[in-house]
Formats: sequence, structure tokens, C-alpha cells
Amino acid sequence: MALEFTARRYGLPGPITTQAREVMFPPKSGGILYAGMALTMVVLTWRQRFIALGAAIGIDLAFWAVRWAAGIEVTGGHPFGNGALWVILGVAVIAVTRRTGTERLLLLKGAGLALLLVAGRKTGDTWLLITSRTRPMVLDQYVATADHALGDPSWLVGRIVTATGPIGFNILDFVYGQLPVAAVVVALYQLRHVACERRFPVHHLVRTFLLIGLLGPAFYMLFPVVGPLFAYGTGAEHWASISLWSPDMMPSAQWALGDLWPDTAPPPGTPQPMPFDEFTPRNCMPSLHTAWATAIFLHTRRSPGFLRHAGTFWLIATLAATLGFGYHYGVDLIAGVVFTLTIEAALRTYDRGWDRSGLRLVAYGTAVFTALLLSYRYLPVEMARHPWIAGPLLVLAMASVIYAYLRTGARWERDSAPDAASADSGRAGAGVALRG
Repeated sequence: MALEFTARRYGLPGPITTQAREVMFPPKSGGILYAGMALTMVVLTWRQRFIALGAAIGIDLAFWAVRWAAGIEVTGGHPFGNGALWVILGVAVIAVTRRTGTERLLLLKGAGLALLLVAGRKTGDTWLLITSRTRPMVLDQYVATADHALGDPSWLVGRIVTATGPIGFNILDFVYGQLPVAAVVVALYQLRHVACERRFPVHHLVRTFLLIGLLGPAFYMLFPVVGPLFAYGTGAEHWASISLWSPDMMPSAQWALGDLWPDTAPPPGTPQPMPFDEFTPRNCMPSLHTAWATAIFLHTRRSPGFLRHAGTFWLIATLAATLGFGYHYGVDLIAGVVFTLTIEAALRTYDRGWDRSGLRLVAYGTAVFTALLLSYRYLPVEMARHPWIAGPLLVLAMASVIYAYLRTGARWERDSAPDAASADSGRAGAGVALRG
């Protein structure tokens, strides 16, 4: 609600408005709506799932037929997706009017999970527009200078992606754009027993995804950065694929420092804040695409081989896309990894009752993340002058958080093993008693 009112102050539609419009108007997030419906269906029986899917497809076909008959052209949206939203809302209505107790709660959780996924997407889009309107000055020169310590990876990977031609570009573009769908696939595996057990697991990927999207934009406001493609290039070839903005809102090359990306790394110098247009989102620090891909990687480690390999591929391809498309600097990715591990640690610590080892891990991750942002802002020149010291230190800082997370997680696993063994023996004893 607060974001809705904030957006309207700047003459923008808020997330509640944009989501409510998709009940009747062509949705901009058709794939996300069907992915959300898939999350809702984890609480349904197989018969109910087939009914829900058929109802969604039937409603979408009816909407398509009416628009076709009326001569309504679908611009800036998808022809399908309304049916999925209707089914999600229908499950919520049935829960309130036809169910009681645990069954009602379970259906409402399923519908709420789907609506939260879509609302998270709408909220993120609104945040991007707000950052562009409220942060006229960007800090790209600071981040680009600090990135010299890593060898300007965005320029290097950008030239590699350009050399691969349309094939490499299209593969990475697909991976980059379908990240929410990949997350839903992993979440569906984690939630596959909900319909049988009639309860959700304590921790799953959707929780981490939503919390990343909730907290991440706050740092966009504190550390506005547009990315090398826009600050050091024209950005027009990629901007046209972003459906959130209309063609008349595309950035002009006059705001860039020069057409340098990806052929020529920016020369070293004294960084300073630079003005930029009021359309390009300041969504680089930290890299939330890296954060989400890291979360997918973490949550696929205990999955079957196919999902484990897919999680690894999605992380590597996302890192390549964020750098190769010029959307992020290398230091953004390091901050994104630390950001995700800290959030994941906080969620798991919360589930364990805020034990001491978890609190230490969260505090350490927060301290490293804060130190990274402060060094990018106040020590970029020193980092660029001493890359053989600053670069390894940046990687070492990220590696230390990874090591602390793995070590604490292993300790949690050892602590929980006796409890699991006791529960198994208890169930076995009950089975013997029942057979007797």
C-alpha cells in the first residue's frame, strides 16, 4: 500500500493497480501468472489440478475470442494469462466460502503464494521506475573504477558474448529472462508433497526469492547505478526488449560518458556522481539477478541430478548474461552473492529459533556486505591503483562468507541428525506397536 501511494505521487501506477488490471486487461506477466498458478496447484489434488488448468485455458481462450471479435490489439502485454489469475482468485474464494479449518488455511496459502509471486514482480517494476525518478545522480563512475580491481569483467565478457553471435546472445537472453520460471520449477519440486501432507515445508525457495525482492531495491535507492551498457554505451539494442517502458522513454546516448562498452574499458580517473535520464532504472547494486540465481543454486543442491545440473547451469549462464549484456559490473555480482547468503542464513536461523551460530553468520554476512558497498563508494581509486591487492581481497571476502555459510550449514545438519534419527525410531516403534 505504501508503494502504491508513493508511485502515485510520481504519476506512476502502483503494483496493486497494475496487478488488478490484469483481471480484465492483457497481462504483462502472462508467464508469471501461469507459474503462480502452478504454485497454487501444489495444494490441490490431481483431479482439481486438471480442472484448474482446463478452466484457466478456457478463460484465456474466451478472452482471446472476445478481443479478436472486437478487434482489440494486444500491445505491451500477453494474449494469455488472465485465466491463470482468475483460477488463483477462484481458489481463494472457494477457500473462504466453501472450506473451513486447516483445509481453508492450506488453500489460502496456495493462492497467497501465487499472488505474492506476481506482486513481487509488480513491486520490483514499480521500484525500478521510482529509482529512475528519485535518483537523478548515479554512481557508475565509482563502481566502474572499483571494477578495475577485477580486471573490468563486464568489458571482457561483453566482447566474448558479442563474438558468439546471435546463438550465444539468444541462449543467455532466454536464461536471463526466464529466471522466475526456473525458480518456480525448483519450488514445485520442493513443494511436491504439500497436497499429500497437507502442510508446507518450513523453508523453500519462494521465501528466499520474495525476501531478496523485498530488501534489494532499498540498496538501489542508497547506491544508484545504471550499469556499463547505459553509462558507457548507448543501450538501445537491449532497451527495446524491456516491456516495462514505452519506446518514447528509451534513454538517449547523450547521458552516457561515451560509446565505450564493450570495446574500450573506461580510463582511470577521479570518479564523481553523474546525472542520468529519468527513465533508466538504477538497479545494479547489488545484482539481484545474481542473488536469485545463487538462491536457485543453493536450493538445488539436495535435488536430483537433473535439477542440480540445471541449477549450476542457470547460475553460470546468469552471471555470464549480467556481465555480457552490460547490465552489471563485476563488483555488483560479488555483492549479490554475499547478499543472498546473508538472507538465506537469516531465514534458516529464524527457523532454528535464532541460535548463536546463525546469528554470528548473519552478522558476518551483513558486515562484509556493508564493507563492500562502503569500499566501492569511498575507496574505488585506491582499489584501481592496487588491483593485485584489492581484487583478491574482494574475492576473498566473498569466499569467506561462502565458507562460513557452508561450515554453519554443516553444523546445523549434524545437530539435526539425532533429532531425525529419534523421529524415525519413534515412527518405527509406533509401526511395531500397531502391527502387534
